[in-house]
Amino acid sequence: MFSLHLSAEQLEIRDTVRDFVAREVRPVALNPARLEPFDKPLLTALLDQAAQLGLRTLALSEDAGGAGADNLTCCIVAEELAVGDPDIAAVLAHTAALGRLLERAMTPAQRDRFLPSFVRDDAFHLALAEREPGSETALGVNYHRPATIEPVTGTTAVRSGGDWVINGVKTAAANAPIAKMFVARAGVGTLLVPRDTPGLSVSDHQGHWFHGSCGEVTFSNCRVPADNLLGAGIETDGRDSPELQALNLGIGRAAYEAALDYAQLRVQGGRRIVEHQAIGAKLAGIAIKLEVARAAIWRAAWASDHLEAIADRSLPDLPLQTIARVYTAEAMLEVAKDAAECFGAMGVMRDLPMQKYVHDARVCLHSGEGSADAKLRLAEVLAGYRRPAKTGT
Repeated sequence: MFSLHLSAEQLEIRDTVRDFVAREVRPVALNPARLEPFDKPLLTALLDQAAQLGLRTLALSEDAGGAGADNLTCCIVAEELAVGDPDIAAVLAHTAALGRLLERAMTPAQRDRFLPSFVRDDAFHLALAEREPGSETALGVNYHRPATIEPVTGTTAVRSGGDWVINGVKTAAANAPIAKMFVARAGVGTLLVPRDTPGLSVSDHQGHWFHGSCGEVTFSNCRVPADNLLGAGIETDGRDSPELQALNLGIGRAAYEAALDYAQLRVQGGRRIVEHQAIGAKLAGIAIKLEVARAAIWRAAWASDHLEAIADRSLPDLPLQTIARVYTAEAMLEVAKDAAECFGAMGVMRDLPMQKYVHDARVCLHSGEGSADAKLRLAEVLAGYRRPAKTGT
């Protein structure tokens, strides 16, 4: 059954990460000098420290050197990390989730070759290179219809002796600039491509509509051994990963905690402003949205760990992760803006964190396909329309 009681291990993990964020991450992430620019450098030293806590390999099985954490535990960790810095949370969430998928898809020989070095190296991050340029078309144009625009180019893998030769471009690959291993989708299947493979190049993604690290991956006669072909396919939709929705929740929680602290300290009219009805009602509305979002995320995460609950009709056969994604994206932007309003005119000052929280929440609303297209995907499911599989990946 679905239980809201966290295990002793989950509570210990949550408290450990929460303490790490309060002690190490927030003093650096909220330094006024770092709040000013939007192109903020990734806090790699703190990222390595988080990896040393086991958060990078969190979802690997214990036999492989990880913690064997389920999706709900990963959501708890992502929320706590994002309270301090959503970029650190995003990088670790992508690597941990992809590590779990890789372990399941690898052959035993591939696990022996790749997993030990992945576990040993705290700076070993993973990137999924799957999106073709031009493959993401506006769903509004293609609502209840197949995509009208085919990918501009398709990544190919051609057998040459004992190797696969890969050519093509993948765009908007999370973690690409810092990854040491790429999981590349090509016509033949999914291939493992180490960062130092000749013919592989990465350029940073320009723009601000992502958290963490993002880039474009180019394969130019990139040659990898034939046994780098994964033994099984990887099914993933990173747009609706419950860990990323928990990341968004962490942003909203950080904004709420800052507003609540300020409202309890700021005195106006002889009373703390938290005692003023307008501020009290605003904080109450924020708290409601946070709790509803967390419930939706945890339910979606639990369902992804217990697919039998959908099979036996305990849960509705609906894309619960998409539902959690849409609600959280919209609600957390409202949370961040309402929290900023508690500061009055100070809420928009660039050397205070409130403007950062609003920006971070807006990124979650518009990153990937955006909330509007996600609603249309949900509407198609409700109407029984099944979108054809994508081509070119």
